[in-house]
Amino acid sequence: MATDDVSSGDKHIVCQYKDNISSFGFWIRHNTLNYALPLILLQLSAISVVSLLIEICLRPLGQSSIVAQILGGILFGPSVLGHERLMGSELFPARSIMTLETAASFGIMFFLFAIGVRTDTTMILRPGREPLVIGISVMLITLFFSVSLAFALKACVKMDDSLARALPFIGISQCLTPFSNVSCLLIELKLASSDLGRLACSTAILCDIMGMIILMLLFAILQSSYDPVKSIMSVGSAVMFVFFMVLITGPLVRKTVKRIPTGKPLGDQYVFLCFAGVLLTGFITELLGQHFMFGPIVLGLIVPDGPPFGAPIISKLDLPVGKFFYPTFLTTSGIKTNIFTIDLQSLWITSLLIFFACIIKIGAVVFASRFLNIDLQDSIVIGLILNARGVCELLMYNLWRDGGILSDQEFALTVISVVGVTAIVTPLIKLLYDPMKRHVPLKRRTIQHSKREAELRILVCIHNADNVPSIINVLEASHATEVSPIAVIAVLLEELVGRATHMLVAHQSTRTLQPNNSRSGHIINALRQYELCNESCVTIQSFSAISHFEMVQDDIYRVALDQNANIVILPFHKHWEIDGSIGSVNRNVQGMNIKVMEKAPCSVGILVDRGILTGSMSILNNQSIFHVAVIYIGGPDDAESLCYGSRMGAHSNVTLSIIRFLIYGSDSARERMKDNNLIDEVRQANMENQNFKFQEQVVKDGVGLAASLRSLENSFDLLIVGRNHQASEIMMGLGAWSECPELGVVGDILSSPDFGSTASVLVVQQQRLNGDKLMNRMMKPVVISHEAGHESKPADDPPAIIEHETRWDLP
Repeated sequence: MATDDVSSGDKHIVCQYKDNISSFGFWIRHNTLNYALPLILLQLSAISVVSLLIEICLRPLGQSSIVAQILGGILFGPSVLGHERLMGSELFPARSIMTLETAASFGIMFFLFAIGVRTDTTMILRPGREPLVIGISVMLITLFFSVSLAFALKACVKMDDSLARALPFIGISQCLTPFSNVSCLLIELKLASSDLGRLACSTAILCDIMGMIILMLLFAILQSSYDPVKSIMSVGSAVMFVFFMVLITGPLVRKTVKRIPTGKPLGDQYVFLCFAGVLLTGFITELLGQHFMFGPIVLGLIVPDGPPFGAPIISKLDLPVGKFFYPTFLTTSGIKTNIFTIDLQSLWITSLLIFFACIIKIGAVVFASRFLNIDLQDSIVIGLILNARGVCELLMYNLWRDGGILSDQEFALTVISVVGVTAIVTPLIKLLYDPMKRHVPLKRRTIQHSKREAELRILVCIHNADNVPSIINVLEASHATEVSPIAVIAVLLEELVGRATHMLVAHQSTRTLQPNNSRSGHIINALRQYELCNESCVTIQSFSAISHFEMVQDDIYRVALDQNANIVILPFHKHWEIDGSIGSVNRNVQGMNIKVMEKAPCSVGILVDRGILTGSMSILNNQSIFHVAVIYIGGPDDAESLCYGSRMGAHSNVTLSIIRFLIYGSDSARERMKDNNLIDEVRQANMENQNFKFQEQVVKDGVGLAASLRSLENSFDLLIVGRNHQASEIMMGLGAWSECPELGVVGDILSSPDFGSTASVLVVQQQRLNGDKLMNRMMKPVVISHEAGHESKPADDPPAIIEHETRWDLP
């Protein structure tokens, strides 16, 4: 009797014609799917379309893309459509699997290389106390208890021989926390720039290094058929390969990168060398007895991230690899999954082990967090994030399946566990953690409600260096004095390209100009020049927020809250050319502005910079006169803009004009009195100011308001206006033409290219507070009695807010 694998049914022989590559169409009455090229084209197309449709369907349920892509493979596999009673193996015959897996393996090589490039290697060398403690605890505690339970189940519970052989390996796999899984999940959940997201990424990087060492040992043992000598040789050669890459290849790569000119397209020769390097390192690690994925990961780690090399390479890989070949690999794992091979006893045994391992991993994080002052809910969320499953587990399970450790049953169980765990932890993370709730202020942070002698703290977000002159003019016009100084918190916005780790970098504060040719260096030096011109009155603290613009608002919230900012000034998403036309539009910046305005912990302003149209004359050192106009209609946002403009009016080089608009025949004396107190206080404060002007204009409707606004063209350098206004006939009909809702109706008119003005526009929104009581207070702007605010109080008490009896109530 034959005893080989083919005769026993464990292996199959696949025969195919060597010349059946491409067909000549169905006109010659041949089945097109019998040819390799049209078949793989149809397979890749079907995988992409079906995975996208499943992802769209699961998106309302809060599921990640990896769940959809694996389910797409299961749908095509023998579990559903590939069952012999349905399509059988018509679309994915056995003869095509090797070709499909080879294409997917190329994609995974470049995907893991990209993950290595994106990884911040400083976190490997200097992980920090919290990631170090959590990472070691998670790795060791989960490994010990998972493997112990696996052996206990193996000894005490009756099970299949194949499951008994595979159970310890499944237990070992539960301790792994690959960085690629955590990074991809956090990006999808838009938590990568949050505090817990950064901590989870740092922990995952440390765990990934330890996991790679464990997998390297296991792979060497398996490849050598448990021969200790061959295993040692395989591990030793892998270690030598790592040393060679770090000590010899790494310096050569960094030296080559320094020769690449910054700001110019990456040359084709560098792209070719990179791609050839990925393939060559994969071949070398296969030659040394390690998995071919090991080489591209190591190569990616030694390649510098960001421009001028890492970022362009990642941008070239994102679409073909991240959106095409990477999903193909996930789908191929689903295609090989056959749920009909699973029996119920094996299902509950494996489910118990995996559920226990997940709970142990969360418990390990909670245990370590007790020594790190991390609260219970945050530690549970970190544990859920570290339980993320993904491509690394599937790679390992495919490897073990090919090596005979996992049978079809255990492979199906492990693939389903990847889907199940990810499907459970993703919505739980969304439910338990909302970074927006961490940025709720406990008191008012506005200009209007600050004491007159208090320090004004302004957070400016800078995306384009061309906007710096106008920003400095606004800061200088804000009138810093020794009695009422200004603290400027500058956040330089840098879009995250070519790295996976979001960073918020605090720059060293010095009062000297530093020689630096980088973009951030020029901006910081310009701000320091402003600081030097206002010594003892101005302080500058600079940060760089390196993040995706879809998530950078978390960094802005965090800095504004930590630095006690009174107002955040954001850049406008449109950039003017010197001829007055719109040169570029950045919708990501617009989305960022809208998100910041929704939940900012202080007042917010959007600066529409038209300084390029007039040459941005500086008002530093009395070089020019800065003409400022405040447009006042009514409401808390206009009150905030009025208070900011009033502060600017005290500057010797600023002329301030307050233009109040009233509607003809509708405003009663009682209604006008609601705003008069604040207007009168500003006029009283500027009674002796020769550069102060106040005027009232009466209009009949929105058309009259628009016409009056157009009369202000080319009369001022800066127009300040509130974002939102009370519902009134004066605004009727204007909102229908608004293009930028974040600017409000009036701000949108003033910022339109059709307005024909060269004046920059600052649209101000006063701080919004949550809660019914606080919202009621917010909708009732008050007049502060400065005399009362000067009463003696303890230094640490918050400033008193004394409300005048006359106020307005918004509907």
